[in-house]
Amino acid sequence: MSQQDLTLASKFSPSRRGLLKSAAASAALPFIATLGALHAREAAAAGNTVLVDSAYGPIAPVNDLTTGLPLLQLPPGFSYKSYGWTGDAMSNGKACPAAHDGMGVVQSRKVGRSTELVLVRNHEVSTGSDASFFGAPAVYDTGTGFSNGGTTNLVFRDGAFVRIDANLGGTRTNCAGGITPWGTWLTCEEVGSDSISSAGRKHGYVFECAADPAQTSAEPIIGMGRFAHEAVAIDPSNGYAYLTEDSSGKSGFYRYIPDVHPGKLGSLAQGGKLQMAKVKGLNNVNIAPAQLDQSYELEWVDIANPDQNRGTATAVNGTTISSCAGPFVQGWAQGALRMNRGEGIWYYAGKMYVMDTSGGNVGRGAIWELDLASQLITCIYASASEVVGDAGDNLTVSPRGGIVICEDGGGVTDSFGFGARLMGLTAEGDTFIFCKNNVNVTAAQLSAAGKRSSLAGDRRGSEFCGACFDPTGRYLFVNIQTPGITLAITGPWGNGSL
Repeated sequence: MSQQDLTLASKFSPSRRGLLKSAAASAALPFIATLGALHAREAAAAGNTVLVDSAYGPIAPVNDLTTGLPLLQLPPGFSYKSYGWTGDAMSNGKACPAAHDGMGVVQSRKVGRSTELVLVRNHEVSTGSDASFFGAPAVYDTGTGFSNGGTTNLVFRDGAFVRIDANLGGTRTNCAGGITPWGTWLTCEEVGSDSISSAGRKHGYVFECAADPAQTSAEPIIGMGRFAHEAVAIDPSNGYAYLTEDSSGKSGFYRYIPDVHPGKLGSLAQGGKLQMAKVKGLNNVNIAPAQLDQSYELEWVDIANPDQNRGTATAVNGTTISSCAGPFVQGWAQGALRMNRGEGIWYYAGKMYVMDTSGGNVGRGAIWELDLASQLITCIYASASEVVGDAGDNLTVSPRGGIVICEDGGGVTDSFGFGARLMGLTAEGDTFIFCKNNVNVTAAQLSAAGKRSSLAGDRRGSEFCGACFDPTGRYLFVNIQTPGITLAITGPWGNGSL
């Protein structure tokens, strides 16, 4: 064992929380334990998350209040409305783009006696043939091949969707992003390429989108780096933006320190410093094979050129990783850490919650909790199997402090059948099934509901994306990427931890 391995071992502590839970479960079991309970105790003792029954109750198909179709499985008492399907008419008369992904509530305002919310929604489209860029008022790249990704705004008033507005166009593979404290949306291009379009544009940037599309500028925030961005979340106390990278096995964890604080629309593009996380006192640590309660103290190294082209990353000890993003190359040379696939990130109550989609003991996903004051990052979720948690992607935290995980593993067969799921995470690090994708519809059903018949098919394995709550915690908004649907879910949240 190397000296670094010995040091790492001293920093690692088994899941005390999981072990205590396992001991308590053992005391409550009859003399001959069931096989399932035995496996659960073994999983907890090994530092893995355990699947438990939901406090909300078992799920079952529930009809959409908009189309009448059973699109979701939900617990008793929950209902939902769908809106903004791919192909639906927007306020400008254009068809709504496809591939709904990350999303956030950026504005809550009073309109007369009504409460109106504005959500900004990503569309993870790469290229296409729509030279109108779905009528977006701000367009970044008009080069050959048409980068047809971008964002749309959804207006939700008093429990009902009102309209869809085009916002940003001409971007590529808009995956996730994040809300800002000043009421805008940061949309992230998940692009790992140095290609330049015929219009002279590169991709792999972060863009800021306003609640009023007329104020969106289509200006890339170059200082936040050019790499396969996934998501971003801002610490409101100092304006620091934390960013994830989705590049298998060579994903850095970054933060951007803006020159202007407090921020406002356009301030992030005025400049700042990009940094990459490093385990304090250790070089080039791979934090991906995480177990519950494993923790590291972080420090940060500067990235001199956030727009640097891709290359080979050389570790402090001389080992190399090929075909890495320019910022990763610079950080890795200074001993920065890596995870497998950094995806969702969300700020809540002085902490950042970060998803590594293929992290954990068995590569099915891990969540890290970063205490911003101490810079201690701790694993609070590590899936032991696809049934416990299947490649969590986007995540969100409710106003009550409950964590919702959007799965992106292609669907799971469990006691409720097959489908992708929305999972809840308990304070003990256990998961429970809150919702399942149940979209399996015919062309006739869709035509009768006023939707494109071409969207028909069994879509139960399509990922959930963009989960976010309204400020009161009454509504959970979420997307199903294919066929492209936005849903507003409401019900007795107080029955459980969400």
